Amino acid sequence: MVPPGTRLPFLLLLATLLAAAPLSPPAAAEPEPFDVRRHLSTVTRYDVARESNIVDAAPAISDECRVIHLNLVARHGTRAPTKKRIKELNTLSVRLGALVEEAKQGSDSDSLKRLPSWMKGWESRWKGRVKGGELVSEGEEELFSFANRVKERFQDLFDEEYHPDVYSIRATQVPRASASAVAFGLGLLSGKGKLGAGKNRAFSVLSESRASDICLRFFDSCKTYKDYRKRKEPDVDKQKEPILEHVTSALVNRYHLNFTTQDVSSLWFLCKQEASLLNITNQACQLFNEAEVRLLEWTDDLEGFVLKGYGESINYKMGLPLLKDVVQSMEEAIIAKEENYPDGTYEKARLRFAHAETLVPFTCLLGLFLEGSDFEKIQREEPLDLPPMPPQTRNWKGTLVAPFASNNMLALYQCPGKTDGKKTSQDQKSSYFVQVLHNEAPVSMPGCGNKDLCPFEEFKEKIVKPHLKHDYNILCKKPGAAVEEEPSSFSSKLNFFLDLISRKGYRIKGQDVKTEL
Repeated sequence: MVPPGTRLPFLLLLATLLAAAPLSPPAAAEPEPFDVRRHLSTVTRYDVARESNIVDAAPAISDECRVIHLNLVARHGTRAPTKKRIKELNTLSVRLGALVEEAKQGSDSDSLKRLPSWMKGWESRWKGRVKGGELVSEGEEELFSFANRVKERFQDLFDEEYHPDVYSIRATQVPRASASAVAFGLGLLSGKGKLGAGKNRAFSVLSESRASDICLRFFDSCKTYKDYRKRKEPDVDKQKEPILEHVTSALVNRYHLNFTTQDVSSLWFLCKQEASLLNITNQACQLFNEAEVRLLEWTDDLEGFVLKGYGESINYKMGLPLLKDVVQSMEEAIIAKEENYPDGTYEKARLRFAHAETLVPFTCLLGLFLEGSDFEKIQREEPLDLPPMPPQTRNWKGTLVAPFASNNMLALYQCPGKTDGKKTSQDQKSSYFVQVLHNEAPVSMPGCGNKDLCPFEEFKEKIVKPHLKHDYNILCKKPGAAVEEEPSSFSSKLNFFLDLISRKGYRIKGQDVKTEL
């Protein structure tokens, strides 16, 4: 492990790089050919990430168990480069043109021989675009296909006639997130209506303004997080610097072109865009060998870990409103079952579409992708070591944690009269279980004894409760936030929250109040 906040000593870095240098590892270590598209960190396409995610067989769930509610938190699908990144690629085009001219006019004949042919006259595919960041067709297909698999997996849950209070679809106000919600909704409800050949139907997508959406865009309103990120970004750049310098030196020697570290950073970004959006791997990506790709991928993963993940507790503590919303929806589903609400009068799924900055903190709150005993550390809010560098293996990989369209699903099951598959007392509360699926694959929960199915009460006590000592407004220094202590017990905190939610219009224990958002 690399201690957080430290810059790697040169000799240690050199030794690590030499160990990672071979382009073709032995067949036993890498049975499949190297594919750069599996190493693009959070720019990885969803279908590629799912193929890369090797998981054990899904745990068997008793036929007596029935799924009664589904929570979904998903990132938007594959998108175009943002406006800022389009400008960077336009600048890169000018820079590459200058390097080509320099090679032509220089006395080193090797420069022209080694010059990659695609560089001559290269222009950005997005040249002339003044706007960016929108969901592309590949992203639409990701969410549409995902919805069809969800519908197939949870058939009993989605067999009811659509109503927005039964199947709640929510998204941030950012167009790529709301477009992802629409693509998902089209897949989920195809064949359920009368519109067009696909028998589609209209459905609602709810959004809150960016300024007030602390459930899906909590990072926008958290001053503490913004201050931390502003302070930490220069440190992250310093930690990435030795890798960029090494790769730059290698490319200069390989192609006899005067690349700078900024050039290499932009070329790596171009590689990711070409490979992910255009399926092109023989241009910018071909500049780098396998070892260099793995190291550049690690720098991206490092940045995500420090600025969005386990690098600092504020990164995930600010996601508490989302965690509370998830628990509240499950509590409501249990109430509906225990009080025998008729179908069509209670929510069966709450489907949310947002961003990596939403999904990653939520993933951390659940305690996924940790190393060894790290779960106990985050419960105590202790700093974690940085993800180990290649060639060492690591759990934290952006390709798996937060690719495009990445998601966490929490399925709530009712298993009458059973706990952990064994006969127990008639206490109904003990018969509800939570299953977490990350990118559609069931995952064990470190906070629940690494069980695949976690008793709901244990889920609340061991995974949720340790985070409830915080208040979002106080934590994030919201104007007007009280400086008083929150209720001490889990139940009182939850009741306080449910009361607050009921005033907003959600149904609690049979109340029938219209929601206005």
